[in-house]
Parts: sequence; C-alpha cells; structure tokens
Amino acid sequence: MALKAIAALVVSTVLLAGCGGEPAAAPPSRTAAPAVSASSAAPSPTPSESLPPVTDKVSLPQLMLEEFPGGEVEVLRESGSTEAYRRFEVSYPSGRLTITGVLFRPRSEGPFPGVVFAHGHIDTDIYVTGQGLRREQDRLAREGYVVLHTDYRGHAGSSPIPEGTEEDESRLGYTRDTINAVQAMKRLPYVDPDRTALLGRSMGGGVVMNALVAQPDLVRAGVTYASVSSDIVDNINRWAVPSRPEEVARLYRQYGDPEREPEFWEGLSARTYFDRIEVPVQMHHGTDDESCPIRWAYTTRDLMEAAGVRQRLWVYQDEQHAFGPQWDLSIRRVIGFLDRHLA
Repeated sequence: MALKAIAALVVSTVLLAGCGGEPAAAPPSRTAAPAVSASSAAPSPTPSESLPPVTDKVSLPQLMLEEFPGGEVEVLRESGSTEAYRRFEVSYPSGRLTITGVLFRPRSEGPFPGVVFAHGHIDTDIYVTGQGLRREQDRLAREGYVVLHTDYRGHAGSSPIPEGTEEDESRLGYTRDTINAVQAMKRLPYVDPDRTALLGRSMGGGVVMNALVAQPDLVRAGVTYASVSSDIVDNINRWAVPSRPEEVARLYRQYGDPEREPEFWEGLSARTYFDRIEVPVQMHHGTDDESCPIRWAYTTRDLMEAAGVRQRLWVYQDEQHAFGPQWDLSIRRVIGFLDRHLA
C-alpha cells in the first residue's frame, strides 16, 4: 500500500472514530481570560515570523502556507424550513472538490453573524447531509445566526476523498473543507464576514483546533464540544492501536513511531502550535465522557493557557459524550460567548 494511503487509512480512521474515557481528578478551570478587543490585542507577527518550517506535506505547517480564496455557495434545494429560518441543502468548493452541507438562514433582517459547524465521526455509510449537530443548528439559527454545516469530503453528496494525495490525510482534508466553508459563507450577501466563528464536536473539535492554528485570522471565535485530543498520538493510541495493530505498525514503519520521529507527529497535533491561536476559545466537556476522556480536555486547556490563548473550559459533572441533561445550559453558554465576541 502506498505511503499516503497507509497514513490515510490508519490516521483518518483513528480520528474519525468516536473518542472512551475516564473522568480525571483534576478540577475544572472556572477562570476565563478577559475578552480582548481587536484594537487592544497585541499585533500579529508577520508571516515570516510566525510560520514554522514545513518538514512534511502531511502536516499543519503545510496548511499554514496554503491559500483559501473561498467560493460560491450553491443552493441545491430547500427542505426542513421553519417559521424562524430557512434551511437549504447546499454545496461549495474546497479546492478541486465539491463539498455538500446544510445552510440555515434566519428569517429576520440581516446581515447576520455566521458559524460553520464541524461534525463528529459518523460512519460514511450511514451519514446523511447535515447530520450530527441538529440541536445546535436549530438553536443558533433561531438566535439569529447563519449556520453552515459542512459534510466534509467523502460524506453525503461531497466529492470522494482523493486517493494518493495529502488531502486524504486524517483531519487535514476535513480542516481544508472547514476553512473553505468559512470563506464560502463569508461571501453570502446576508452574512457579515467580520463576524464569523467555528463550532466543532468530538472529531470536529480537533478540526476546529486545526483550523485555528492553521489560519489564525479566519474567524473571531471557536467553540468545541467533547473534543478529541489535541495530540494525534493520543487518538492513535485510543482507537487504532487496540483495533488495528497491523495497520499502525505499517504506518510507523513508513513515518517512524512517535518516539523515533516525534517531529512528524507533532506536526499533525494542534497543541504544537497553540501559540498561533489569536481568538477566544470556549470548550465544553463532561466528566463521564465515555468516548473522549476528560483528561484530554484538561490538558488542552492547560496548554492553551500556557500558550496565551484566551480560553475557558466548562466542565459538566456526570455528563457524557453526547450531552443530555445539561445540553441546554451548555448551548446558552455558547450563545452568550458568541454574542459577546461576534457583536
């Protein structure tokens, strides 16, 4: 099997898988850094100062070099509209690919702030367009936000994942699709391009972190729910090692294992580049998350804080991966956060 195909098969499957977990003893952080306005924030470094070297095309530094000009959103059909919003099935370009998704437009008068949704793992054999964040779609649209939920490549009506390209790698291809979704949404005449955000769940939380480090000026805020680890090795050890050991061994023979070739794996881990995040981040995680261990959220929080990221982790006692009893509390916190930073 070719090098890229091996990496794609193992790494992408790893990060697409749902994420078991155990609660950690560390207490949740309840102190958020104060909001910083664009005018008072420290000046951004120039590209030559901020970009790390690209040691492999399969890496986040490669995404940092790429340009994402965006493209037009094409409406395919209207379905599922309500008295509060119109719902459209849409497509948009992501490089040479066409990506499908769903778009929610409030019926009130714009221009509106906009949020791109990055969903978690759902097997592509059963995935249908817009699946995975239904509650959040409805709630934010009713609150006056345009929502564009990307299906990602290889999902629903999107173009298949290209074989033999670095775009076939783990969350990197999905990150490209999510960045392009933001750029496409900004072109909509009823969206304020200066008031946009990202929201990702589970695997989509990793996609959001990737996007925030790869393109720091893409949006004004980021939200994650029950996110995967910000270290790709955690995810490989959680899912691939116990279920696909032969594939992992083959992958490590090609790229080197994390102990012998740490630089390669660091280049695929958002936490390596947390110092590039320029916008506030709000995270939500349950202590009883059976997929993504709460300790991952604590570590991500601590590393973001050390890197100077304006962040807050909300921890929900006894809540599981899917969020049940405390979901309404969590989404009210999301709306308050977005209202503040997208005002």
